[in-house]
Amino acid sequence: MSSEVIGHKRREFLPAAGYDLLLPLYDPLVSLLGGDRARQELINQARIEDNHHVLDIGCGTGTLVILLKKQHSTVEVAGLDPDVRALRRAKMKATRAAVSLQFDQGFADELPYPEGAFDRVLSSFMFHHLEEQDREKMLREALRVLKPTGSLHLVDFAGGDDGSHGLLGHLIHSSHRLKGNSEERILQLIRRAGFSHGRKIKDGSMFFGAWKTSYFEASA
Repeated sequence: MSSEVIGHKRREFLPAAGYDLLLPLYDPLVSLLGGDRARQELINQARIEDNHHVLDIGCGTGTLVILLKKQHSTVEVAGLDPDVRALRRAKMKATRAAVSLQFDQGFADELPYPEGAFDRVLSSFMFHHLEEQDREKMLREALRVLKPTGSLHLVDFAGGDDGSHGLLGHLIHSSHRLKGNSEERILQLIRRAGFSHGRKIKDGSMFFGAWKTSYFEASA
């Protein structure tokens, strides 16, 4: 676990790579496992239009937002993450890619944005990082910052309620964070957060099919 002081509060969080020392390896590892393809599928799913405002919650080292901005140059894109080290790396990557992005430090359950600020909210492989009690809070915050015509698009590892996650559970931080990350539980939380409509779009996979992923969409 890592911790940062944001505002006047110190909060703990799970870094993108699980441990701060592994951060330099995060991008090449995720790319090898199939993360770039999964992020592209999420962008395609979101049906982003010119002049949309888009937020990526848990942007980590910025791979998704940089990819998005390169494909949709007129879109205003913000990335949020609690990890100042990951954000520093994200800003360097954006500079190298010659794209203009907004990066903010903050937590998913306390978004530092006004109501109705975004047309799309994206989240890739972040939801399982949250403790159980914070997942509904994150979804409520996503709904708050979405415009009435906006939508949430989320992809994450597909867990299960039986706690048996095999190799995935050992490699992705810890198996207890995947417990309860089932399709049924995520859809239940989406409904409880107040979204008018939530559904699973499709299943996918990473690491040559060994790890199951699920894509979700929810309308404000």
